[in-house]
Amino acid sequence: MRILIIEDDKDFREILKTSLEAESFVVDTAEDGQSGSYIARTNHYNLIILDYLLPGKNGDVVSKELRLAGVKTPILVMSVKTDSYDKVLLLDSGADDYICKPFAFTELMARIRTLMRRPYDTQSPTLTLDDLTIDTSAKEVFRDGQVVYLTRKEYMLLECMTRKCGKIVTRAEIVEEVWDNETDPFSNTVEAHIRNLRKKLKKASSTDNNEKEYIHTISGRGYKVDRVK
Repeated sequence: MRILIIEDDKDFREILKTSLEAESFVVDTAEDGQSGSYIARTNHYNLIILDYLLPGKNGDVVSKELRLAGVKTPILVMSVKTDSYDKVLLLDSGADDYICKPFAFTELMARIRTLMRRPYDTQSPTLTLDDLTIDTSAKEVFRDGQVVYLTRKEYMLLECMTRKCGKIVTRAEIVEEVWDNETDPFSNTVEAHIRNLRKKLKKASSTDNNEKEYIHTISGRGYKVDRVK
């Protein structure tokens, strides 16, 4: 899941980015309204966290621009302003929710979970594929009932592809969803993580059949998570 933070306070922006990355989100940032609006319109995000008072363009202007451009990504505005006028202004501009600074990170996470929840996403938080189980709440993976110990990026990569089970996921899509804008698109980081994932999933399996794979390489197109073959 990918989040964009538009916040001019560098220290607060970095703290928020680090905290969200620890929750397995991919996080990009912008320091003013103009660049934030551009980034939000040219990239896909699951959520935009937007400060109200920004250099260049305030949050209400950015929110309105995004909605007029057809961006439907949920927008969570944060601000020190607490009066009803500002809240109404922001909600009318297209924001989905509003949180007052200072706030507890637990409250922010609760609001994020609510905003990212969709009618089609009300099923169990557990993804299951044959003997592979992914607990998306606890960020844990099991195969044959055995815990598969993954790094944060390995977990994010596996969840990303499993949510699109049976569909080919291109390398570009993986980079966009699992890595941030600072990642070198020409590095071999995706391939290295895929190799590590395959090794760890095989090691966790109780079967001796090395032909069984969940992650399939589709030559020239990308990767696909599918039934064991």
